[in-house]
Amino acid sequence: MKKVVVVGAGPAGLMAAEVLSGAGVQVLLFDAMPSIGRKFLLAGKGGLNLTHAEPADLFATRYGQRRGQIEAIFKTFDAASVRAWAASLGIETFVGSSGRVFPADMKAAPLLRAWLARLRHPDNGVPVTFLMRHRWTGWHQTTPSVSGLVTPKDVTWLDFETQHGPVEVQADAVVLALGGGSWGRLGSTGAWVPWLQAKGVAVAPLQPANCGFDVSSGWSEHFASRFAGLPFKSVAITFNNAQGVEFSRKGEFVATATGLEGSLIYAVSALLRDEVLLHGSATLQLDLLPDMPLERVLAEVKHPRGTRSLSSHLKSRLHIDGIKAAILYELLDKERMNDPLRLAQAIKALPITVTAARPIDEAISTAGGVLFEAMTEQLMLEALPGVFCAGEMLDWEAPTGGYLLTACLASGVCAGQGVLAYLEK
Repeated sequence: MKKVVVVGAGPAGLMAAEVLSGAGVQVLLFDAMPSIGRKFLLAGKGGLNLTHAEPADLFATRYGQRRGQIEAIFKTFDAASVRAWAASLGIETFVGSSGRVFPADMKAAPLLRAWLARLRHPDNGVPVTFLMRHRWTGWHQTTPSVSGLVTPKDVTWLDFETQHGPVEVQADAVVLALGGGSWGRLGSTGAWVPWLQAKGVAVAPLQPANCGFDVSSGWSEHFASRFAGLPFKSVAITFNNAQGVEFSRKGEFVATATGLEGSLIYAVSALLRDEVLLHGSATLQLDLLPDMPLERVLAEVKHPRGTRSLSSHLKSRLHIDGIKAAILYELLDKERMNDPLRLAQAIKALPITVTAARPIDEAISTAGGVLFEAMTEQLMLEALPGVFCAGEMLDWEAPTGGYLLTACLASGVCAGQGVLAYLEK
């Protein structure tokens, strides 16, 4: 019986294992962590967003420059497939008001338990063997300790570090599903990058994606101490980069001790990150009242306020108070605050300059990774026949909203099918 090693017990690795197990292949699934799917469980803590129900053409645009490669992967496993797969595990799903798809109970743990039960005790196929606390440390080089072994050229040897010392493992094929570089405490450290590069595999540098940003010069101590962690609700962000790409969207985000993060910031993070890398900074426009035209805002600002303070006036006429009022006082000088036209313009388009993305380990996901140009269509490395890659370690990125998980699952299916085709040769 052929033996396949899968390294990484996240969604992509588990899905590759499911495809292989169901086809009667012996699968050894290794992971450095003591338990399975840690990042998957944490990502589902606030409600597991499995995928998105928007039309396929719109869905594909979420993958930017890698749309073509991701669409090719979706030919065998797409957003609809995710829902059907969840249903096969006994997990019903529903579409939320935003189009996002969730399990009926909003939880990740029941789905993971059902998935692992299938992998360990399949109705058809070979049970998957899980080996936890096995950290992959690279490719095994033949040494005197294995002298006398005749290693076929189509067999790969890998080294793992365990609690009981180093272990050498042989496989007829390998699926690497090692994640990117974010949330290193959950296993995605990016340590694999130099090991693949040393074998001639082209890897784009890992960068933070769906991340927060530090603002220019930082917040004042007053603003940071009083408003860090509080949300900006019912606002809009507009950003135009140097290449003429425009982003404009309503939503929410949060002030941090050093800058900005949250769903609306994550949605524009790729553009902001790239602009910062090219020019050292990026300036977005914050609309505090996106449903009110400038003319109306100006009229309300100009309305006689009598003996009321400006803060009371803004709260009374425009319902601007709390963090919305605080950001105006934080970024505008006294002269501009007391000029009705300039104040109204700032309320509708307050410039905020960011100068750095937060560290990659804080990001929800990463950009960069193994280039698609370094792989076959079935995700096998051209430089390493028999070695396949899947999941976030590939060079793609997407916003939150179910797009990340869908592509990870789909790439696991693609890699698993690729391994089956490879073993049949």
